[in-house]
Amino acid sequence: MNQRTRGLVLLFSAPILAYVVLGGYLGRTFAQEDSYRPLQIFEDVVSLILTSYVEEVEVDRIMAGALRGLSRGLDADSAYLTRSEVTVFETNDPVPKGRTGITLTRQYYLRVLSARDGSAAATAGLRPGDYIRSINGESTRDMSILEGARLLRGAVDSTVTLTVIRSNATEPQEIVLKRTQLTTSTVTSRLVASGIGFLRVAAFHEGVADDITSEVNSLRAAGAGQLVIDLRGTADGNYANGVEAARLFVGSGTLAVRQRRGEPQHTTVAEAGDGSITLPTVILIGAATSGAAELFASALAANARAELVGEPTFGRVAEQRLIKLPDGSGLWLYWAQYLTATGERLHQQGLEPGIAIATPVVELGAEPPESDPVLEKAIERLAAA
Repeated sequence: MNQRTRGLVLLFSAPILAYVVLGGYLGRTFAQEDSYRPLQIFEDVVSLILTSYVEEVEVDRIMAGALRGLSRGLDADSAYLTRSEVTVFETNDPVPKGRTGITLTRQYYLRVLSARDGSAAATAGLRPGDYIRSINGESTRDMSILEGARLLRGAVDSTVTLTVIRSNATEPQEIVLKRTQLTTSTVTSRLVASGIGFLRVAAFHEGVADDITSEVNSLRAAGAGQLVIDLRGTADGNYANGVEAARLFVGSGTLAVRQRRGEPQHTTVAEAGDGSITLPTVILIGAATSGAAELFASALAANARAELVGEPTFGRVAEQRLIKLPDGSGLWLYWAQYLTATGERLHQQGLEPGIAIATPVVELGAEPPESDPVLEKAIERLAAA
């Protein structure tokens, strides 16, 4: 390797070295010879590309790709951000109020994790698992979730065009969504059978505990003595709000365990006055149940306050932050995660239902089925209690 090539390798591998150091990898294994082997291989690969590839390469482009690959090897949500992306992320400009209602994840391309109730995305029939191949003509193949979420936002009543493909469909469809200002009301209720109330929690935003209390009181007044809580497709909200809502149902016991690497666990427990809602409860969960909704469901299930019915949850129960690198780029990484009340991992594992019921598959653009087998099973379970 000549001096120029070695200099280029060292220059453009600096962010990766910083990444490794930030992860504590070298700090833990400094004395072990094998710890340097992956870095040596990386240097060899970069050298071969620079000296042997058939055409001149754009070093910035291939290095950005390598860094994206490193972060994506961790999980679907971690990301390497370029300097320009970090600048956009840190800007103090007001966030546009127009939203599509889509919460994103990624697998090869950006994917729909959930479509908020009443949003443009839900009205258009977008469902968890749909691939978003492009946003306004821009491919999402190398797009971070942060960048995708930014592009989905805009002025109220403006439009955004998505190229979407569902499951094994061969042809993508183009869908135009009008951005709207989403309502802050996220809790609704109704009677679904004699003595059984249905509570839909679409997001765990500020004030959700008060909203749940109000709706449950209304259900009680209407004659409900049992409760179904629907968390399918619920992916928005703050973890603290999820724990606060769980306090309404759990009078004693552990609600959540927060864990940071290398630090003692922080346990949140029920306090005097908690557990004001005592109705027998079943919770509906699914593949798009994520975040604060998973924490809430976990707290009730672990304390025998609710049975879980439906499909396994998504398994996104951790907090992220931006770690800036010396060149101005950055890493968007998880740095704290939540465990179940019994100390089991939630993040990237999710919750398993006590009663597994599959959600029917609906073709993109087709009308949803009139029946709801997951809800029907929950009602059957409560009626037999």
